[in-house]
Amino acid sequence: MMKLYHSPTSPFVRKVRVAATELGLADRLVLETTHVSPVERNRAYADAVNPLRKIPALVTDDGEVIVDSSVICDYLDALAGGGRIIPAAGPARWQVLTAHMVADGMCDAAVLLRYETVARPEASRWPTWIDDQWDRVQAGLGWFEARPPAGPLDLGSIALGCTLGYLDFRYADRPWRDRHPRLADWFKGVSARPSFAETVPTG
Repeated sequence: MMKLYHSPTSPFVRKVRVAATELGLADRLVLETTHVSPVERNRAYADAVNPLRKIPALVTDDGEVIVDSSVICDYLDALAGGGRIIPAAGPARWQVLTAHMVADGMCDAAVLLRYETVARPEASRWPTWIDDQWDRVQAGLGWFEARPPAGPLDLGSIALGCTLGYLDFRYADRPWRDRHPRLADWFKGVSARPSFAETVPTG
């Protein structure tokens, strides 16, 4: 069995769990709940698993540690035979990887906003920086509205679904569906898939 260090609220962990389910590997993962925070240093986790104190991290059947959600998804895809959620070559590969990086960039901005508006003392918050991060999220939504995913799930669409789920989870007061109806329709459909329905963030 492989061990996945996780948090039920992390969209990056959710990306790995969705990918594992879609690849038929979910039953090979044992979840290890791990607390990480920019204001609380989990030194034991840093020393034993990931020196950057980030989740997810995966311990393989061979005891190797793999860090970063993108690398873990790549590993799981290879374990499932390759080319399932990341095309092996050609234009499709670059399209999927580009969509993945846009979705991940949106997610990074959303998580940083969470730290800025919850972890940082109010007197120290930087409104201009906050506005810039929201602009990145909005620009990404617009980018995907112009090119909503089509076809089977891949790493890009998995990352997008997890990002949209995180926006609903943490920023329900900032609705995005009215301005992005094509994206909303796609997300409604993908949210019904077991891989997404079984990994809705909680906490």
